[in-house]
Amino acid sequence: MTQKKMKIKKGDSVIVIAGKDKGKKGSVLSVIRENDRVLVAGVNMIKKHQKADRGNAAGIVSKEASLHISNVALVDPKEGKATRVGYKELGDGKKVRVARRSGEVIG
Repeated sequence: MTQKKMKIKKGDSVIVIAGKDKGKKGSVLSVIRENDRVLVAGVNMIKKHQKADRGNAAGIVSKEASLHISNVALVDPKEGKATRVGYKELGDGKKVRVARRSGEVIG
């Protein structure tokens, strides 16, 4: 089975474009390819009741829940607004991601 091509990668700066956290920005902590979901730092926080174990005490812990990838957009490095992702081949034959809004190369 082949992996899906994801335009958003770990470490990218994204903005939430739909849902309860619309407008919030954060960096991608992980990408879950099987379910088309991403985990964004500080966004979509949930409360989890945690049992005590060796490393952690018992209590209620806040942590990030995943968002569907369609609810986030990449942040344009130049303008700081949501943008779509395109691809461009550089002169040396290297393929890079490009922000559609400004044409700027993404990380």
